[in-house]
Amino acid sequence: MRFPQRFVALTLACALAIQPLYADELPELGDIASSEFSLNTEKKIGLQIMHDIRWREPAYLDDADVEVYLNQLGGRLAAVSNDPGFGFFFFAINDPNINAFAMPGGYIGVHTGLILSAQTESELAGVLGHEISHVTQRHIARQIYQSKQVSMASMVAMALALLAARSSGQVAGAAIATTQAGAISSQLAFSRDFEREADRQGFDVLRKAGFDVRGMGAFFARLQQAVRLYENNATAYLRTHPLSGERLTDMQNREQAVPYRQVTDSVDFHLVRAKVRAMQGTPRDAVKDMEVLLQEKKFASEGAIHFGLAYARYRVRDWSGAEKELEAARRLKVMAAMLEHLRADLRLAQGDTTGGLAIYRDAMVRYPLNLALVYGYGAALTGARRFDDSLRFAEAQLTNYPEDVQLHKLRAESYAGLGRRAMQHRALAEVFILQGQTAGAVEQLMLAQKAGDANFYEMSSIDARLREMKRRQIDELKEKRN
Repeated sequence: MRFPQRFVALTLACALAIQPLYADELPELGDIASSEFSLNTEKKIGLQIMHDIRWREPAYLDDADVEVYLNQLGGRLAAVSNDPGFGFFFFAINDPNINAFAMPGGYIGVHTGLILSAQTESELAGVLGHEISHVTQRHIARQIYQSKQVSMASMVAMALALLAARSSGQVAGAAIATTQAGAISSQLAFSRDFEREADRQGFDVLRKAGFDVRGMGAFFARLQQAVRLYENNATAYLRTHPLSGERLTDMQNREQAVPYRQVTDSVDFHLVRAKVRAMQGTPRDAVKDMEVLLQEKKFASEGAIHFGLAYARYRVRDWSGAEKELEAARRLKVMAAMLEHLRADLRLAQGDTTGGLAIYRDAMVRYPLNLALVYGYGAALTGARRFDDSLRFAEAQLTNYPEDVQLHKLRAESYAGLGRRAMQHRALAEVFILQGQTAGAVEQLMLAQKAGDANFYEMSSIDARLREMKRRQIDELKEKRN
């Protein structure tokens, strides 16, 4: 079962598990009278689902450049939303379908098909603004706030069951059927009300963030036209986000009230699209594809296509060819963290550890907030077995990003390389904690206690954290029973 089908099934299952609400029963914007589904509960559910997507979903795109870009773009939009402190995380799904989706707790997934189909950054921003608004308006909470029958445990169990139903669409269908409590037509009407609300809020987010407000309407209009003409993969977004002529007209009317201003796409937008395209298919097919784009001059940014070709050549291990394309991009004045990231990895791939690390260090000075460079540098240090250096680097970065899972993993790997087993398990416990896996954290801390190589202060820290996690485990069990 493909990821979009599983997620749609999950969404429908959660939505249909309750009595349907109607438009005139909706609370005021942002007014959530829910004690059954608190924000804390919503975030826990989202974290649990995100954990399973990250570890069990093959389509999850584990690429730091793409994820960093999505979070920079999404963060810019979220900062001007009506709840800037909510806390969002954006991630990519490697799927050609044009789709995006919001999950409980501020987790927003973006298909690579959407990234490639967006003709401008404002179009992509318009879709993300729409999804951000689903979250800040707490639409999932508002769907279930009158229900006293849907517990956190049952929702998470539903998520895990559907994520596991890879090979059988019948499993998801059965899950929906057993939780259906209202008419599907009524639920769809309710969904359209939420879509209109997300349109309005998303439009304001797009405007306040400085993007072209026509991007949202242009994207939806093109999707609608694609559905009419081809009935192809472009229908995926519209299946989960019903689009009526009334909604499209409403978007266009709002656009007319805002004076036109030209908005230039960022360099990173074009680079990410080029990299995503160069990821598709076999490495050799990717090289041919990018070469054709260059030859036929089918691009908005020539430098970005050279970068995409460099990445495709990196995939086929053509190191010199990749470096040649990167230099071509640099001659076109394309300067970005993504180029330096690939340039460093090319040096490392050829055995030049010193040169690769030097490129990373220089790039981190020029792009100090780019986590893809941070992760790359840390991986390069452990790859060179410089575990003392990687541990110091991880500890220093954790002062700035204390809840970054990748940095805690780097710390655990560094301790493992140094043979410090107790602290390795202590660091892994933090990884489990950040992913909402309290039982896993308890197990790691117990292993840390038994390792026998911790000093007095380290053991005191391990013992204290274990007591804290055991108390949390008891509280979570009580919550599930309730």
